[in-house]
Amino acid sequence: MAKHKSNPFDIWKTSMEMGSLALETQAVVTMRMMGIAGLWPVTKSENKRMLSEKLPAFAKAASAATSAALTGGRADQIVSAATKSLTTKARSNRKRLAKRIAP
Repeated sequence: MAKHKSNPFDIWKTSMEMGSLALETQAVVTMRMMGIAGLWPVTKSENKRMLSEKLPAFAKAASAATSAALTGGRADQIVSAATKSLTTKARSNRKRLAKRIAP
């Protein structure tokens, strides 16, 4: 069982983490779609990469969420555990793709 109940700040923090994940993900999707259309410089392996990274990323997120749940985490802690690794991966993809166009 959780040591204390969620308070409004805990829920707000989790929603901000989810918002950050959404923004990072949207930036990556946009750059990759522009790359497919020939409007953004991407490597030839980018399409393969975007497919091959999904399963390991979601498996890591599911594992983190499961661990948080099994150790008695609150709902906001479980969601945070899942979004942390996904946000890290999306952010690294965004930075890598953004460098392709920056001088």
